[in-house]
Amino acid sequence: MRQRIKINRRDFMNGVALSLAAGTSLSPLELFAKMQAAGSYPPALTGMRGSHPGSFEVAHAVAWAGNEFPVPKNQTDDTYDLVVVGAGISGLAAACLYRQRTGPDARILLLDNHDDFGGHAKRNEFDVDGRKLICYGGSQSIDTPGHYSTVATQLLNDIGIVTNRFFDYYDQEYFSKRKLGRGLYFSKQQYGKDITAPDVIRGFGAEAGGNIEESVSRYPIAEASKAAFLHLLGEEKDYLPDLSREEKIALLRRISYTNFLQRHAGMPKEVTDILRDGIRGFWGVGWDSLSALEGYRLGMPATAQLGIGELTNEPPGRDEPYIFHFPDGNAGVARSMVRQLLPEALPGSSMEDLVLSQLDYDLLDRPASKIRIRLNSTGVDVRHSGDGKFTDVTYVQGGKTFRARGKHTILACYNCIIPHICSEVPEKQKEAIAFASKVPLVYISIAVRNWQAFAELRYHNISIPKPDLMHSFAMDFPVSMGGYNYTQSPDQPTVIHGTFVPAYPDEGLSSREQHTRGRRELYEMSFDDFERRILGQMNGALAPGGFDADRDIAAITVNRWPHGYAYEYNEFSDPPGMNRDNGPHIAGRAQIGRISIANSDAQAYAYVNGAIDAAERAVTEQLTIR
Repeated sequence: MRQRIKINRRDFMNGVALSLAAGTSLSPLELFAKMQAAGSYPPALTGMRGSHPGSFEVAHAVAWAGNEFPVPKNQTDDTYDLVVVGAGISGLAAACLYRQRTGPDARILLLDNHDDFGGHAKRNEFDVDGRKLICYGGSQSIDTPGHYSTVATQLLNDIGIVTNRFFDYYDQEYFSKRKLGRGLYFSKQQYGKDITAPDVIRGFGAEAGGNIEESVSRYPIAEASKAAFLHLLGEEKDYLPDLSREEKIALLRRISYTNFLQRHAGMPKEVTDILRDGIRGFWGVGWDSLSALEGYRLGMPATAQLGIGELTNEPPGRDEPYIFHFPDGNAGVARSMVRQLLPEALPGSSMEDLVLSQLDYDLLDRPASKIRIRLNSTGVDVRHSGDGKFTDVTYVQGGKTFRARGKHTILACYNCIIPHICSEVPEKQKEAIAFASKVPLVYISIAVRNWQAFAELRYHNISIPKPDLMHSFAMDFPVSMGGYNYTQSPDQPTVIHGTFVPAYPDEGLSSREQHTRGRRELYEMSFDDFERRILGQMNGALAPGGFDADRDIAAITVNRWPHGYAYEYNEFSDPPGMNRDNGPHIAGRAQIGRISIANSDAQAYAYVNGAIDAAERAVTEQLTIR
């Protein structure tokens, strides 16, 4: 039987926030989370994870209801050299860098509202038929480490991560050797019947071989649309022949890629619908909300012959393979930093033995330790002490408020909560912080007893046009290291990774408007909602290969991140000229005395090196103050 957690959103709406605001007793959700976590190992918990019940209610009481938690008159916690609010990659990196620069005697407290550290770098584990499965529930891979800053590169080295070793651990030929390609699932709900066919856009020919005409003939679209699609894929044509290079760039920047295909390449909506959602996992919206120029950058159909050539002033492209991936994704990076800070909590000494080492959560927060990671603790008030020589940080744990003091404080939490918990943020800075809206994201880990249906259908990855929930699901990355071995036979258990980014295409909404709406949707969905729709999609797509969800799925972990990816500027809907080096996020991250801000939001860059670089900046700011 699949393991599930049943919590009704209505229970929260009917009074949980109010009981939390009182700060005097446990709410039902906090009590549930506390009971669930007691004696448990967080990575092995299934059901609703990510922003799990008990992790967000306190913050919502502050930000949504405007509730104020009482600041204890007397200091109830210790005085530290540094207090970090948020124990994600940026917060952990700040602790590592601060200790490196001030010495091993530095006393550091890290607070996090979740029952696990790492933020979005989340580790999921399953035990299926006696086989241990490890996978990722958030931050995915170390992307293009060759482009990392000197500080980020050095920190990876200091915590024992040697990225070149992944060339040995990641089997880049795993799927091609087994002739597993990419498929498209057209659902009965959207197309009248369930059809799974080869994906001719995202690598079918290169990975598995096959006939494009035969593949497109199976798509449930009109014959005229099939002909247009084949024309799009086969013809090498400049669709803007009368424009200069500069005019082409200007036009492509101001129209969506969907609009470009329909208006200039003559593609019917049935064709653009097939293409539209394939980019959601990267940008958080579909091609209807992204520029045609971005389509050109990513090599989408109808752009190669435009004659634009290389674009100037662009960030470095991906010239390294996408292989720098621990079995648990960037939870491996977070665990490496925790090992650096608290070696007694996570035995071992290499990036390899890190994979199977089990962390002792009881050792994260010991009174005798100079470094303390305190989970299930939500920061609700951060301010300078009366004499300005310290910061006082009030946090809620178990329904009670506590106050710690630090010589310095780094806010490595969700960026938009900062003005709600730090009254000293100036109004202009609040406005700058409010500009961005995190990308809501759900990473779904599905433990299956075997993957024979994938082998039978010859797919390892399936994308879903006009999706009901997941817009893609796939076999996990083929990484074997440290004694952990990726599945080698279709009759073995493995993990299927599903991705859901709520978006609202073709409604004329900007990316930020879609993210805000999607965040509300995620909070209102129960685990049962997810499970029902996951099973429906997988049964519909894989039934021709003999798949039966009730029989073949062992467990599901839904990693829900309403505040997911850091916002990156969208040239199609944001004001011109906004980028990582020029945008409101720069004013939004300004230092406030002994308080600095470190998170990927503050870098407008949703990657590991963005989080590390933010930490380095914040630590450097604070070390100018004595």
